[in-house]
Amino acid sequence: MDNYAGVDWASEKHDVVVQDEAGEELLAASFAHDEKGLRSLCRTLARLKVTLVAIERPDGLLVERLLDAGLRLLPLHPNQVAATRARFRAAGGKSDRFDAFVLCELARTDHHRFRVLEPDSDQTKALRAMTRAREDLVQTRVALTNQLRAELERFWPGPIGLFSDLDNLTSLAFLKRYPSPADTHGLGEQRLQAFLTRHRYSGHKPASELLAKLRRAPEGRAGELEGQAHRAIVLSLVAALEPIVAQIKQLERQIATAIREHPDGEIFTSLFRSPRSVITAATMLAEMGDCRARYPTRDALAGDAGQAAVALESGKRKVACFRWACNKRLRDAFDTLADSSRHHNPWAADHYARAIGRGHDHPRATRTLGRAWCRVVWSCWQTRTPYDAARHRALQQHMLVTVPTPSGPVPDTAATQRMLGVAVTRQGRPQARAQRA
Repeated sequence: MDNYAGVDWASEKHDVVVQDEAGEELLAASFAHDEKGLRSLCRTLARLKVTLVAIERPDGLLVERLLDAGLRLLPLHPNQVAATRARFRAAGGKSDRFDAFVLCELARTDHHRFRVLEPDSDQTKALRAMTRAREDLVQTRVALTNQLRAELERFWPGPIGLFSDLDNLTSLAFLKRYPSPADTHGLGEQRLQAFLTRHRYSGHKPASELLAKLRRAPEGRAGELEGQAHRAIVLSLVAALEPIVAQIKQLERQIATAIREHPDGEIFTSLFRSPRSVITAATMLAEMGDCRARYPTRDALAGDAGQAAVALESGKRKVACFRWACNKRLRDAFDTLADSSRHHNPWAADHYARAIGRGHDHPRATRTLGRAWCRVVWSCWQTRTPYDAARHRALQQHMLVTVPTPSGPVPDTAATQRMLGVAVTRQGRPQARAQRA
């Protein structure tokens, strides 16, 4: 007889309900989120011979400990659990113990409707940790940069737009040396040129042009104390941004190394033309994982990646709506792949153009192309084969050249191969440069 468990996790304690196949309650308890509590939880579930544990998250310390104890996990989306509560409680109440009961019931009665969690390899988990950490750091960098820009606009907008980005290392070094208009009174063309040389400026703009742009900016009329306060704030924000920018660059180097060493790394890097797209390729790999059973069909991948619309049908009304419940990071990665490929891949450009011709706006046309890419990526991922434009059937059909004959059009194999060869060469040239580097 199989036993089932539902775990409502929290930051300080975890409520657990265990039932047998008939729904008879075997355990209802809480375990602290500490080493002693986690060990007790795993031992208790093993002693009760639990075969399946339902929980509202697919990763984390608790999930890792349950997997390490040899338990099979059923990760459920919170929306699925919320929609099920009404089956057992009409009054609309909610508690942690009741949520654990709902999870246990779903594991007992509806486990065949969900997929069991398939753990990824250590390499994939490490790559996922790095890409998500970089994403968090980028969000922090953007927030601090916006705060710095707002501060400069209040009293000295000159440095804004002086360099390519306000948060690049050259711009931060300039603000660190010249945080206020008063600090630039002795700044001349020679001194600015020496600064640019020292920081390896590569913007291809002469010092005279940058200095003139800086001088044209309006200056505020803040008093002495207010000016000193603004200067101190700029220095504080620059001091906070510099290590974050440096850590992002270091993480990007580590991610590039990790995806090259990953067994599936070549599959995802082959999808992108530019070597600079390594972060998107790494994100796609990390979020899809390396367990092929996670996405048994290409439609499952398209749904989780947010590229497939949600159909709403009632009577004569039938509409396709945006899919909100999906893996947001995976959706962004496929959107980037679709949007970048339409500029160099003839098949992708045609697919996007046809979507625009049907009246779709840019985001929806990009998702339409992204769903087509899901089919390609899923096939490459399942067969462990890097993307090869010469073997892409849809691209071959798009590049097909025919010649008219009395009996009808006939494919011109030689011309088709030449056309396809040009597309393949354009696709592979940047990647070859990246491999040589």
